[in-house]
Amino acid sequence: MNLPQRFFTVFLLALLAACGASQPASDAHPSSAHDEQEAAEGADHSASEHTRIEAAIAEEVGIRVAAVAAGVIADEHVVQGLLTPVEGHQATVAARFPGVVRALDAKVGARVQAGQRLASIDSNLSLTAYAIRAPIDGVVVARNGNLGAVVSEGSVLFELADLSELWVDLHLFGADADHIQAGAPITVSRLSDGASTQSTLERILPGTATASQSTVARATITNADGRWRPGSAVTARITVAQIPVARAVPLSALQTLDGKEVVFVRDGDEYHAHTVELGARDGVQAEVRSGVEAGDVIVVEQSFLVKAEIEKSSASHEH
Repeated sequence: MNLPQRFFTVFLLALLAACGASQPASDAHPSSAHDEQEAAEGADHSASEHTRIEAAIAEEVGIRVAAVAAGVIADEHVVQGLLTPVEGHQATVAARFPGVVRALDAKVGARVQAGQRLASIDSNLSLTAYAIRAPIDGVVVARNGNLGAVVSEGSVLFELADLSELWVDLHLFGADADHIQAGAPITVSRLSDGASTQSTLERILPGTATASQSTVARATITNADGRWRPGSAVTARITVAQIPVARAVPLSALQTLDGKEVVFVRDGDEYHAHTVELGARDGVQAEVRSGVEAGDVIVVEQSFLVKAEIEKSSASHEH
């Protein structure tokens, strides 16, 4: 084919292509193409909102599920407080007669029983030794004097405290002071390791704490492990009301996906993200107003693993 013929052929093909592009919209069906594109995007979006995890793998990695059910949301107030010894659970141990300290049997921190010998003193009056004994069961919190020291009558040698129970003094401010009443259940948590224990507010003290200008609410906790220490700061959740709700999910079930709060509903080996509208919540669970129904089986433990799988699937679809 010579050059003029080749040019004519290229021109004719270009002209035919232009004519085809100028066909009426009804022939090209642009709306159908648009619908197909939207359907494809919708399919991709749907695919990015669920994932498949085989039952054996889910079991191995600790994914646990439970059915959505009715629950009770606690109206809670979180306050700060301090641990203090219970009044009447302390004792001082003093020398009865002047003399010289012959023996010191207990160190600071030692647990002692009532009647146990703590020290021996050579009396200047009788020229014989007499024993200093613990008046209560408790812990030695202070020891004064040294071996060979001369002590006078009434000199305090030991301070003991029964720390098997402690007071929790909680500081209430503003409206909390009127809203919180004696008898409310509380959960006390220590800051050192997050351990917690349950108790009940016993009383609201009549005075005001001078330094903080707060009202003090008091509870008592047991100290069986000895790790609750007087003077330590604690936090407490005070429950002032119980609110029944038709659907509640544990906070461990909630995740954020595409900026929305979701839970993952299991259907066989598939896990689908459901956007949820939440209502009241406490430190354990939240009310669900919409997004799932009672009886839906959702992930309640290791939900972040399901989220990670969905995000991984979404990323692969984008590429």
